[in-house]
Amino acid sequence: MTLFRMPLIKLLAVNLAIGAAAAAVMLGGLLLLNPGNLRGLILADRSGAAALMLLAFGLVVTFGSVAMGSAIMALGRPPQPRDGGGKLQPVEKLQPVELPVRQRA
Repeated sequence: MTLFRMPLIKLLAVNLAIGAAAAAVMLGGLLLLNPGNLRGLILADRSGAAALMLLAFGLVVTFGSVAMGSAIMALGRPPQPRDGGGKLQPVEKLQPVELPVRQRA
């Protein structure tokens, strides 16, 4: 049995890849938008490649952990119906509810 045929390892690998893709988008967005002249600071430094690699590694660890953690926490949840059951009700079906309110002195 190979390592990626195990369901848990496959789930974690897929979600790590999703997190890494989100990290790449975030890194690209940071370099494109240049907040606080971040791109200029990285490119002006002698060891700018090291700073870029550390930033990329930190983003992959962060976004990968979030994606893998949310996938593991969603394992115990029953499957959601795909028939549109999660849609909001139309306004006509909603009924007002009276709530008691105390007046402050």
